[in-house]
Formats: sequence, C-alpha cells, structure tokens
Amino acid sequence: QVRLVESGGGLVQPGESLRLDCAVSGSVYSVRNMAWHRQAPGKEREPVATITSAGATNYTNSVKGRFTVSRDNRNRKNTMSLQMNSLKPEDTAVYYCYLDDLAGRIYWGQGTQVTVSS
Repeated sequence: QVRLVESGGGLVQPGESLRLDCAVSGSVYSVRNMAWHRQAPGKEREPVATITSAGATNYTNSVKGRFTVSRDNRNRKNTMSLQMNSLKPEDTAVYYCYLDDLAGRIYWGQGTQVTVSS
C-alpha cells in the first residue's frame, strides 16, 4: 500500500522559513509528477509547486521566488521537499503532498498544518 507522509509543518512568524518533507512508502509504479497543494480555511485546495520526474518545476504565482520544491528519486526512494522562505500570513494552510504515476493513479498525504502569524 502506498503512503505519503508529510512532516515539517508548524507555527512561524512572518518572514521566517519552514521546510516540508514528504516521504513515500510502498511500491509505486513509475512516479510521474509530485506536487505540494494547500488548502486554507474556507478555500479550495490549490496547487503550490509541482515537480516532474525530469525535475521540471512549476509554481503558483504567489510563491514564486520564495518557495523551492525538490525531489529525490534515487535508490527507488521517492521523497520531496518544499523550502518555504519569507513566509506570509496568507501562506497559512494545510499543505498536502501529491503524487501521480504512469498508470494514472493519484495519491495524497494526510496534510501538515503551516501557520504564519505574529
């Protein structure tokens, strides 16, 4: 069974940094894209940063220049990280790890809370 487990969330002040990690366990058939999504209270879940199997990245406009997504596909381990700098109160949300594979299957993590507040 495939599981995605996020870690690294927490409470920080505006301007500070956080790093989120996503660990994938279980056997995944040819991972294609990995991504971070987030959902703020009262809002729909939205993609934040995506990274393909080739390492190409894409970011939503509001985090460009502040967030960096990376992944490690070595040794059949799939891990992904999100370095978040210069955090703003509007970045407050539950952040979810996402993965899809070449068979079209989609997996989600349980989410980790990020709160940016003074």
